[in-house]
Amino acid sequence: MKINILQGAFLPVPPVRGGAIESAWQLLAEEFVKFGHVVNYYSRKCDGLKGDEYLNGVHHIRLKSTDAVKSPFFLKTLELPYVLRAKKVMQKADILVTHAFWAPILFHPCKYGKLYVHVGRYPKGQLNLYEKANRLQTPSQAITEVCRNQTTSQRHKIKALPYPLPWDVISKLEYHHKKNIILYAGRIHPEKGILELIEAWKNIHESLAHNYELRLIGPWKEKEGGAGKSYRDRIELEIGHSRNKIKILDPIFDRKKLKSQIIESKFFIYPSKAERGETFGLSVLEAMSCGTVPIVSSLACFKEFLEFPKHAYRIKPIEGKTFSQDIEKSISQALSEDSSQIEIKSKACWHKAKQYEIAEVAKLYINDFQSLLLETDSAVI
Repeated sequence: MKINILQGAFLPVPPVRGGAIESAWQLLAEEFVKFGHVVNYYSRKCDGLKGDEYLNGVHHIRLKSTDAVKSPFFLKTLELPYVLRAKKVMQKADILVTHAFWAPILFHPCKYGKLYVHVGRYPKGQLNLYEKANRLQTPSQAITEVCRNQTTSQRHKIKALPYPLPWDVISKLEYHHKKNIILYAGRIHPEKGILELIEAWKNIHESLAHNYELRLIGPWKEKEGGAGKSYRDRIELEIGHSRNKIKILDPIFDRKKLKSQIIESKFFIYPSKAERGETFGLSVLEAMSCGTVPIVSSLACFKEFLEFPKHAYRIKPIEGKTFSQDIEKSISQALSEDSSQIEIKSKACWHKAKQYEIAEVAKLYINDFQSLLLETDSAVI
């Protein structure tokens, strides 16, 4: 099978600037090659990356583009020239995977391959424009339901397939080697609940917090998906007012180094407020693969791969309380738990994550590609 992947216009592949979607599809592309398929990968040319090269068997073709902007309208305007450049150079294939907004409108499956649209972000009404698409693939059942509510004509094309882990699950869980660290790893952005987390940690009773450190890791620059320097400065100011230990570290884009940080942490906290931003929660699954117990908000996407209280602690909304107070209660519950109970959760997380290793997830996609190739094109405009 010949597979084309057209990545979005604003982040490069390999994901040297981060990006969960970019990371996931790079891993899948390399696994498809291991299965004997041919993969051409079209993405942004920047940061000294070559315009044309092979990496781990994947043929990378990189195209001129620009940094993202905040305005959704201008974002789509900036993406259009990139998609048109890709259309000029793209080779014919069996499958075209894309999450670029314009591609399902401008590309035809008869010439470029069956259109496999990855709905990796909360849809905003665009699905009815994608009549040419053969598949609308979501990373979770939660986003599948959103898609079904936004379209009638395209419902039969929607299917949920998960993201893969970016690494193998650790071969041996050594819970007793973990340190008293509560780790947040993700974008430094208001929608992730960072300031509320810091406020909660400041108010955790010293008897619970004195042996622990809250550690924040993630990109803060706007071009990397963060909220910018002013937000980072505000976080630094709030950290300075905390009697409980907090550190904010530079972003780590090297997956091995990030994995090391997760492995040594006892808890992984992800208090995201982004109901329309979180589509899967891959970072939480990454933590589970290291036996690090999650403390997460009540977003539907997390229920895709974890159960409460078997795997994690849930930040429950409490009537009359602020979000930071909700977080404070959940952290206090976790820190008050007997160590043997936390270890049981750690082992349950570790076992569950094995279902999401790259080889297993890649097979799901290949099977779905092949099912589309068996369909007739009569329903495609």
